[in-house]
Amino acid sequence: MSNAPQLYTLYQQLLNQSQVMLRLARQGLWDELIACETDYVNAVHSLAQLTEEIQPSSQMQEQLRPTLREILDNESQVKTLLQNRMDELAKLVGQNSMQKTVLSTYSNQGGHVLVPQSNLDLN
Repeated sequence: MSNAPQLYTLYQQLLNQSQVMLRLARQGLWDELIACETDYVNAVHSLAQLTEEIQPSSQMQEQLRPTLREILDNESQVKTLLQNRMDELAKLVGQNSMQKTVLSTYSNQGGHVLVPQSNLDLN
């Protein structure tokens, strides 16, 4: 159990990193969020390895459970914000694609202006 304090410390660091990532996502600082993600993934990996080595007791697991819940809640909120951003970007890409199609269609008209004929011309 000599590594128990290290396990608590890693969980707290992971919680802090998840809080930073959530703040960045809420502020729309996507580049900064992506930069933090590498550190976060490395922390999760370190925590997983240490957890395998230590085999935490049920008492330790119970003590860590609220921290883990908060970490998972933060991850869920970040995921939702990222999905919203992806939807927003997809919409912008779709609009851009439609604008290009319209522009291409009108530019293919070769400068011809199409004017409807009046019914009088048909007689």
